Amino acid sequence: MDLGAIVSETYAELADERGSGTPARYIPALALVDPNKFGIALATADGEVFCAGDADEAFSIQSISKVYALALALEREGPALWDAVGREPSGNAFNSIVQLEREKGIPRNPFINSGAIVTTDRFIGDSTPEEAVQDLLTRLRRMGRDESITFDEEVARSESETGSRNRSLAYFLEDFGRLRNPVEDVLSVYFRQCALRLSCRQLAEASLFLAFDGTDPVTGQQMCSASRARRINALMLMCGHYDNSGQFAFEVGFCGKSGVGGGILASVPGRAAIAVWSPGLGRSGTSVLGAKALSRIGLRTGWSVFSGKLPEI
Repeated sequence: MDLGAIVSETYAELADERGSGTPARYIPALALVDPNKFGIALATADGEVFCAGDADEAFSIQSISKVYALALALEREGPALWDAVGREPSGNAFNSIVQLEREKGIPRNPFINSGAIVTTDRFIGDSTPEEAVQDLLTRLRRMGRDESITFDEEVARSESETGSRNRSLAYFLEDFGRLRNPVEDVLSVYFRQCALRLSCRQLAEASLFLAFDGTDPVTGQQMCSASRARRINALMLMCGHYDNSGQFAFEVGFCGKSGVGGGILASVPGRAAIAVWSPGLGRSGTSVLGAKALSRIGLRTGWSVFSGKLPEI
């Protein structure tokens, strides 16, 4: 299978649709991004990365970062994490306050905002906010084999200045006794976590561990155990696109996590990690062009988590 040709052809077929969807406007720094950007990167176990378009331009990964926060929180908390956050699709908006109050401050899953705030609190643990941010950066740089990976201070500041809803969620969580650290400490890490900047290439390489039982197949470095990687993949499939998760699974067939910066990370267990980026979003906050690109890659490769047997590369 010529994966390079598949990536290039997918990009070429969709290039005329650049600008589809509506970029996120509620975070001012994201509203400044060129809506015509479009990149694809597919990383495999042998260290090859097949790229097209703007695959080497860094962008704000936003909620894709919740995948890494969950991996770190599980490392520190183990199964006890599930006492504080659930594992079910929410069926509501990613920032719903009503659902959180109705369900006694236990978020439905780690990928809606309230659940991600809890997992961020847990991976902070007894560290300072600065130590927690540095730990996250160190892990990502190691997994992505790139010391230049960092976060965007302007986006983090913009997130904080417009973060009233997230503050409301965090104070609800505190009121229900779900947070161990002060609200503003947790949010200072959360906003920077969401402001991480990676290119499609970096994102795909840093996420290979998801497709290969928790271990980077290129370097042999372990991010998490095999069982935890499988559970993270399961949550990505069920909850990775909020109330659009079922549609994404139906149309694409990959475990995935989207971000309102226009990125989507997809894991194809045993095969590859794929990252796409196009800032225009659909109604549920998933990149319109990115989802189309992943769907076409799935059709061309025959890959799907629902296949009885995946074809050989």
